[in-house]
Amino acid sequence: MLILAKAAMAIMLGFVIAMVFGFFFVKFMEKFNIRQNTSSTVGERHIKKNGTPTMGGFIFIIPTLISLVLLYIRGSIAISSNLTILVFVFIAYSILGFLDDYLKLKFKNNKGFSLTTKFLIQMAIALVFFYIFMKNGGESTLWITSLGISIDMGWLFGIFILCVLVGTSNAVNITDGLDGLAGGLSAIAFLAFGIIAWNTGWMEGYEEIAIFCFLLVGSLLGFLLYNTHPAKIFMGDLGSLSLGAALATVAILSRHELSLVLVGGVFVVEALSSLIQMVAIRKFHRKVFKMAPIHHSFEQMGWPETDIVKLFWVIGFLLAMAAITYGVWI
Repeated sequence: MLILAKAAMAIMLGFVIAMVFGFFFVKFMEKFNIRQNTSSTVGERHIKKNGTPTMGGFIFIIPTLISLVLLYIRGSIAISSNLTILVFVFIAYSILGFLDDYLKLKFKNNKGFSLTTKFLIQMAIALVFFYIFMKNGGESTLWITSLGISIDMGWLFGIFILCVLVGTSNAVNITDGLDGLAGGLSAIAFLAFGIIAWNTGWMEGYEEIAIFCFLLVGSLLGFLLYNTHPAKIFMGDLGSLSLGAALATVAILSRHELSLVLVGGVFVVEALSSLIQMVAIRKFHRKVFKMAPIHHSFEQMGWPETDIVKLFWVIGFLLAMAAITYGVWI
């Protein structure tokens, strides 16, 4: 019951701080006219969203970090190497996303960093992750416990970390195309991984990792007050990149990388739909989907935005419950 009480407290703390912070942050962004230019290529419904404030990721990033500091001061959590890695990746990808959003706002386009620059920065983050992880006794082994397989990857584990970080952060970024979609799915995913992390007692700082997840769940729920349809503010790359990277980090640290594919199943499908569409157009000069990522295909079929988001949330929830069953029980 203590575990349940701590989880409830963390979710409540994150939610309250995010709710209050978000109210003033949205007003601030509106006052200083920090707004996003929406592409007209995704349909007329999205043209109406042009001028909506962006960088809403601050609404769950700052409250999560404030909550961690408050709990540390109170003595409720301790600093471990794994928590250090998680917070570092979370902040580093937040900064990367912020700079990307800033460039888009400054030059009034949707380009931001070049792919090469973004990849080099992500590589540097992965190297720091790998260094801290190995220095503190981490094993460069990929475990597939369901099949009884362990693969010693050596220095290739660093490349594996990079691939998981890049893939997951970009998948969440691609999914962030409808009001509340990425935020709601992320809240579900972090709830699942919070439960999974709390049941990996062998992992250093497992309770702190779980509490971080629950704090982020609460902060995301507070963010959704302002991001669900009609959105008062968009998440921005600041939010989506940091969420994806943090989710990938928890999966790697808890050695549940395969569970990440299941928990983030909707993110995976969204990313694959974009990849398949891109390859089909470039190589075969034809489309597989009406529009990619796949949530835009549902829009093209006439589905209301809110119905698409609710459907994807339900699918994400069911996949997350399946992952918890696999990761904790079976």
